[in-house]
Amino acid sequence: MPLRKVLDYGTSQLFAASNVLATGGGLRGCTLRRAWPLRIARSLACGAALLVAMPALHADASISRENQIKAVFLFNFPQFVDWPPSAFADPRAPLVIGVLGDDPFGEFLRAMVRGESVNARPLVIRHFRSVDEVGVCHVLFIAESESDRLKAILQRLKGRAILTVGDQPRFLRDGGMIRFDRRDNRMRLRIDEVAAKAADLTLSSKLLRRAELVAPGEDEP
Repeated sequence: MPLRKVLDYGTSQLFAASNVLATGGGLRGCTLRRAWPLRIARSLACGAALLVAMPALHADASISRENQIKAVFLFNFPQFVDWPPSAFADPRAPLVIGVLGDDPFGEFLRAMVRGESVNARPLVIRHFRSVDEVGVCHVLFIAESESDRLKAILQRLKGRAILTVGDQPRFLRDGGMIRFDRRDNRMRLRIDEVAAKAADLTLSSKLLRRAELVAPGEDEP
């Protein structure tokens, strides 16, 4: 299948995942199997569950449906972002997805990326207890446990080629790039493209056209 068609399929199914919250279905109890690398496969009749492109495993019942969906987004974001060459030590250096603070994804996200790669770069997960520990990282989810320190954390990361992701209401106002926004029982994305560009990151139009674009400082409180 041509890359363009695969990416189109991937983005439409990626955003279809937000409908799982509305229907009351989930990934829980379903077997998740590989279809294409880093792609979300077709919806199946297991509630409103989705097959996620990943090695076969069972969804962890201890991880909420909402956090499973956020993990799916984190897993797929690297397809739709271009980093500057300086963000990597060499052409085959890993692409690091980090979690800062209390990890809401557990083994679910780690199992999802196991054996996967993007542009010949293996995906790896790293957990950071504080912003001081954030070394090599390309996608960083900043957990709710860091809310009181959010503005200071984002200020420390400013200028680094790290795609910052969070779900705090003031995440974009404080300098983040992508915010998970649960509204009408669906998961939506709000994106500050200006913040991403300032970090020398290029976001694919396939991602941008399916998100709400927010001007700097204008996100909802």
